[in-house]
Amino acid sequence: MTLADFIAPEAVLPSLNAVDKKQLLAALSAHASEICDLQERDIFDVLLQRERLGSTGLGQGVAIPHGKMPGLNRIVGVFARLAEPIDFDAADAEPVTIVVLLLAPEGAGADHLKALARISRLLRDRPSVKKLKSSADAEALYAVLTQDDTASHAA
Repeated sequence: MTLADFIAPEAVLPSLNAVDKKQLLAALSAHASEICDLQERDIFDVLLQRERLGSTGLGQGVAIPHGKMPGLNRIVGVFARLAEPIDFDAADAEPVTIVVLLLAPEGAGADHLKALARISRLLRDRPSVKKLKSSADAEALYAVLTQDDTASHAA
């Protein structure tokens, strides 16, 4: 499974504005609803419900809000780099600047976990995160995201 399997070029947001976690989740929900044709409010509710279990802020400026959605037929991701860092209740208390939203069908147990693992691997790689933080636009960000896929297949 590669990032290109669930993050489309139009799902890359190079400079998302949000003042707090709730506004960020709302903006991600709105964008995801355009991609997967589900109700924005339903996506937002699933994300909020997941955050109540514990923050999806991993630390080092990275968060992976995620959830399982009824009516979704494939895994959908949205990548966002925030215009300004925001508090996300991360374990290390660092503000977040890189966010990957991941939505999966209700029955996608193993695939959901594989997608989360794939994202986590990329976001734990400091050189990749540095490139994501410094890339100029959506096209450059998508190239970094998918270049990592190519490199992992070549290895």
